[in-house]
Amino acid sequence: MGIEKLIFDASAWVPNNPSLPVLLYRGVFITKDGSEEFARLFASHGWTGLWRNGVFDYQHYHSGAHEVLGVGKGHAKLLIGGSDGNEIDLSAGDCILLPAGTGHMRIDASDDFEVVGAYPSGQEADIQTSPPSKAVCARIARLHLPETDPVQGTSGPAVVAWSRPI
Repeated sequence: MGIEKLIFDASAWVPNNPSLPVLLYRGVFITKDGSEEFARLFASHGWTGLWRNGVFDYQHYHSGAHEVLGVGKGHAKLLIGGSDGNEIDLSAGDCILLPAGTGHMRIDASDDFEVVGAYPSGQEADIQTSPPSKAVCARIARLHLPETDPVQGTSGPAVVAWSRPI
């Protein structure tokens, strides 16, 4: 399994996250339908609010939660990081962890595309589609970091790469 780290500056009205990288996990599962596996994996590491669906076809971000998306079926092209961000191709078995504030949207997807989404315990995703106020930026900046990585648990990259100085 390969892991990539991506940092995005603010893009148009999307704040992104200046201090936490997007984490892209390639080939977590090698299967045509990994939805059940992702749901079990995320839950086993304490990530909650599990859901299954697609990804919205409009740019949005969350200020109240970090979000993990595991591709259970199919494939898609997502735009991550707002209008100036990167187009990222994801296939069944891939997973992407988005820190709060990170813009994302679906550009294209196969008919069978399905993601499993989840959030750190105690966090709930809101859907932001406009420039952030000072209060929204402050909420993103003070949002607590997850205690576990949704894919690799207590020693995973979200725990290591997402540490803040004390």
